[in-house]
Formats: sequence, structure tokens, C-alpha cells
Amino acid sequence: MTTEPDALARLFAGIAADAARPVMAVYATEFTPEQKADRSPVTEADRRAEDVILAALARELAGVPVLAEERFEAGERADTRGDFLLVDPVDGTKEFINKNGEFTINIALVSDRRPVVGCVYAPAKARIYLGGEAASAADLAPGAAFDPDMLAPIRTRTRPAAGLTAVMSRSHADEQTRRFAETHGVTESISAGSSLKFCRVAEGGADLYPRFGPTMEWDTAAGHAVLSAAGGTVTTPEGEAFLYGKAEAGYRNGPFVAWGAKPA
Repeated sequence: MTTEPDALARLFAGIAADAARPVMAVYATEFTPEQKADRSPVTEADRRAEDVILAALARELAGVPVLAEERFEAGERADTRGDFLLVDPVDGTKEFINKNGEFTINIALVSDRRPVVGCVYAPAKARIYLGGEAASAADLAPGAAFDPDMLAPIRTRTRPAAGLTAVMSRSHADEQTRRFAETHGVTESISAGSSLKFCRVAEGGADLYPRFGPTMEWDTAAGHAVLSAAGGTVTTPEGEAFLYGKAEAGYRNGPFVAWGAKPA
């Protein structure tokens, strides 16, 4: 097992590329979504992709606990007191169902309650993002093998003197988020689904991503890792550290703001 962050990120990328095959196979059909106990949607793609990812992680990173969305919903638990992995096989299931392409495959490593390595792959958009010691991205068509030579560095942009651009949730916008944006100098907003919101900030397409609506740790960890590696940060709205491994809260996140360049 490698512990070098960039090597781990590349490992995650290869696993995500493999998981994209069953995801895109389901995406190409007239599938029927189901409803989980919490009334959120799920499809066969979630289960198939999670099986691929978990098998690969068990082989490559044996002994590292894994917290995966669908297995967690089925009652499985993991020891998240030390290092652990977070997996969301299809982040943005509503985007998947609506077939707008803005769903992602998320894999992250959490250490000391912070995501330190992450991979976000949007197969329908043919784009993959990695975060380790540095952040990078590449075009990667679904079905293609991941080649690290394709990667190019990405960085957050310099905070403008006035007029910030915020990226907002396509499916979960709310009034509290909009009020936060207005009071923090946001003059333009763009929409995106899934963890692509973190990635828009990480590659300099926006200045911040505020989120007051509900999320789970597997929704955010991979994008958080990419953004951190690109020079950004994620905090609570009050500016405190945004931490993971919240077993007592059922791994539910509180409100957060993802910043490209945090205000002074």
C-alpha cells in the first residue's frame, strides 16, 4: 500500500474509471429509480459502482476502514476514529436521473478528521479531478483507462477586489444560502450539480460555494480534498474547521462554505 498522497489520488482515479463503466451502462438505459428510507433516490448504478469500488479498495488498501453510502444505508458501519475512506458511488443521483451529466464518482481518504486525498470523476462530462499534495484534472472519457500523463495542474483563482462568483447547488438551492451569498459580496452565481461545485472553485471558475442544505460526509470529502490541494479551504460559515468522522451525528454535515481564497 502506498501512502504518498498523489499516488493514492491516482489509485482512486483508476478505481473511479473502472466504476464508471457500470454507471454509464445504467445511464444509457431507461432505468427506474427507487426511493430509500430517507426518501432520497437510488438506482442500480449506485449499487454496481459501489461494489466495484469496495472490491478494489479492499484489494489495494486492505485494512483501511471504508464508509460507503449504500452500505451505510444498509446498516454497515466502519471505524472512523482513525484514517478511513469515504465513498459516494454516484453523487448527484438527481442529476443522474435527470440525465444532465452532472453526477460524480467520489472517493476520499480522511486523516486526522480532514480529507487529505480525493478523486472526483464526472464520467458523463468526461472530466476527472484529483487532490493530494497538489490538485490536477484531465479529460477522461467513460470507458477509457486513466493515464496520469493526461493530468494538468489546477489552482483556485485570486480573490477579486469586488464582485464574487458563487457556485450554487442545481438541486438544493435555499434561501439561507442565497442570503449568505448576498451578504458576502456575491454578484454572480452559476449552477452545478454534485461535487462539481467544489471542482468549479478548485479550477478557478468561481470564488466560493456556500451550502446550508443537508449533505453527508461522502458527498463532500472528495471535492473538499481537491479544493484544499488547489489552494482553497472549507470552513463552517463562522470560519471554523470543517471536520469529518462525525459518527455521533450519523455522518451528517452541518452548513459549510468552500472558498477559493478565504477572506481575511
